[in-house]
Amino acid sequence: MTGTAARRDVAYRRFRFPQDLALGTVDGVAAGADGLVVAGPAGRIEHTDPHTGVTAGYERAAWTSPVVRAGFTVDEIVPSWTADTPEGCWLRVEARGWHEDAPATDWYVLGHWAADDTAIHRSSVPGQTGDDARVTVDVLRVAAARVNGWQLRVTLFRRCDATAGPVLRTVGAVASTDAPADPADEATGADDVDARGRVLDVPRYAQRLHAGGETRWGGGGDSWCSPTCVSMVLDFWGAGPTPDRYAWVDPPGPRPVVVHAARHCYDHAYAGAGNWAFNTAYAGRHGVDAFVTRLRGLTEAERFVAAGIPLILSAAFTAGQVPGLDYATRGHLMVLVGFTADGDPVLNDPYAPDDEAVRRTVPRAPFEAAWQAGSGGVAYVVRPGSVPLPPAPAQANW
Repeated sequence: MTGTAARRDVAYRRFRFPQDLALGTVDGVAAGADGLVVAGPAGRIEHTDPHTGVTAGYERAAWTSPVVRAGFTVDEIVPSWTADTPEGCWLRVEARGWHEDAPATDWYVLGHWAADDTAIHRSSVPGQTGDDARVTVDVLRVAAARVNGWQLRVTLFRRCDATAGPVLRTVGAVASTDAPADPADEATGADDVDARGRVLDVPRYAQRLHAGGETRWGGGGDSWCSPTCVSMVLDFWGAGPTPDRYAWVDPPGPRPVVVHAARHCYDHAYAGAGNWAFNTAYAGRHGVDAFVTRLRGLTEAERFVAAGIPLILSAAFTAGQVPGLDYATRGHLMVLVGFTADGDPVLNDPYAPDDEAVRRTVPRAPFEAAWQAGSGGVAYVVRPGSVPLPPAPAQANW
C-alpha cells in the first residue's frame, strides 16, 4: 500500500563528529572527545547582537562540508544540527547550492544559534534574497535552475574571555524538489513493517494550557506547538530537562518544562518558537539524536512507528480539511504516535484546551495531504542513539 501524497525526490545527509572531521575543510577546528571544537582559532571578530546592541569580541573557527551530490535538481535545502554552546559561545550555520563542480548560489545564513542568551539571541537572519536563492526562516529556497548539490559551513564562535568553547556534534541537511518523482522510486508499502494497530505511549501535553501566560517567547501557549511537541517526545524517552533546569520559570504554571522549551527554541528574528532546526537543536542538548528531514508519505512514517520512534510532523490545513481537526493553520506541529489497524494516523495534537483532549485519530488521506502540501513532509526525528533508525529507502532521506 502507498500513501496518497505526490512523491518527491528527497535526500538527507549528515556529518557526525569527531569521526567526519577529515571529510571537510578545516579552518581552526579539531576533533574533541565529543565533537568538533575550536583548536587554534582562525581569527577574531567583533559581533554586535542586533537584538541587544551589545558588541563583544569572539575567536572563530570553521568547518566546511564536502559537496553533497543530491542526484536530482534541488528546490529546497533544510539544515539541522546538534551542538553545545557554553556561556559566551554560539554557531553560525550557512548553506549554498552547487551545480556539478561549481557553486551555483552564494552562501546563505540559516541560523545564528546558541543554547542560551549569554552570547547572542539565537535567530534566523531575515532579508536574505538574491537572484540565486532566498531564505525563509529555516529553509534555503533555490532559484538557480540547475542546483544538484549542496554544501554547509559551520563557524564556531567563542567569546575571548570564555572559559569553555562550543562543541559541534552533528550537522546535515535534507534536500528536496517540488517536482513529483518517478512513481517507481516510491518507498515500498507498509506490508513489511508492523505499525498498524500500534500506538506509542507518548505523554500528552496541551499547549493551550499556557495561553495568555508567558508571552515573551512567541506570544505564549497558543503559538507553542513545536516546543510542546518536542517536550512530549523528550519525556517519552525519559530525556527531558530536570526540574532544576526550568526552576527559573516563575510562576511555574501548569507545565514549566514547556515554557523552558519555548524560551530555548525561540527565534528572536522570526519572533516565534517554531524554527524547525532550533527545535531539533534544543532536543539534541538532552542526550538524544535529533534532526529535521522530509518524508515522502505516511508509508515511510510507519517505519518509524514500527521501530518505536514517534515523529513530529508539520502540517497546514483549513478548518474541516482534515476531519477531527476543527481549526485552520498555516503551519502546525503534531506528534505522530501511531496508527489504527486500518492505517489512520493517531496524533498527539498539542492545540487542545487540556491534556486529555490532545489525543486525536484522523483520516489518513486528508492528513497526509495536509502534511505533504503544508511543509513538504517535514518531520523531526528525535530518539536516543541506542534506538536504531528503520532501514532507509534507496534514495535515503534519513
